[in-house]
Amino acid sequence: MTPDTAIARITAALEPEARIRALFLSGSHGNGMADDWSDLDFVMVAEEGLTDEIAALWRDAVGRVGEVVLWRDRIVRPALINAVLAGGIRIDLIALKPEHMGGQTRDALKPLIDRDGLHVTLPDGGGTPATSPARLRYGFDEFLRILGLLPVAMGRGEYLNGVTGLFHLRNLLTELMIEETAAPHRGGALHLNRLITDEQKAALAALPVPAPEREALIAAHLAYAAEYLPRARQLADARGVEWPERFEAATWDYLNDTLGIARAPAAGPQPKIATT
Repeated sequence: MTPDTAIARITAALEPEARIRALFLSGSHGNGMADDWSDLDFVMVAEEGLTDEIAALWRDAVGRVGEVVLWRDRIVRPALINAVLAGGIRIDLIALKPEHMGGQTRDALKPLIDRDGLHVTLPDGGGTPATSPARLRYGFDEFLRILGLLPVAMGRGEYLNGVTGLFHLRNLLTELMIEETAAPHRGGALHLNRLITDEQKAALAALPVPAPEREALIAAHLAYAAEYLPRARQLADARGVEWPERFEAATWDYLNDTLGIARAPAAGPQPKIATT
């Protein structure tokens, strides 16, 4: 079944339901950047939000597209339903009360049902969503926190956990690179190719993915630190975010005291950073 057919079936099923005041396509299909692998994302507006009755209506509508093999109803977030259908079709819904539509923008939504003309009242949006200084600082602190757990994993011989910790560092580095490019319409986790530059891809590809062995893990953590920390400092300067100087210094002191690790040098030339 094509995405257009699936969208049409869901819309037709919900059109007679006056309790549903609006239904919009969001995500890649809403902003015009969908490809053959994009899932279907919807934003619904109902007076009472996502009630059991609204969830039942949605389940019936999605069931007209195909066999539902996974259904997560308000498990991850109170306004979210995730569905996976046989054949790999993925359909997500966020259902909101009208007064909770303030975080939506007109350019990111395509109206399917709009009984009250909500779409034209939304702000234009566009450009790159601003990440708050607090959220950026959280990422910097989190990288240092996880880096500082390396002596614990090595001291306990928890080399499998050391690999897990390294992948947390990799995720934080990837998030940082996306911030560097300030890419608009970031989409889901599987859109990385269009969110980072060739230089960033090469830097990620060059970083080690080690076996769960002591020396390999130590070397890999240092390689990630050398790639992340200079980039993060430059981003902090560009965005006016205070750098955690004391936390970084204390982390390197701890690594040196426990593992004899000196402060990591920068990995190489750093990219230009978007300031918005």
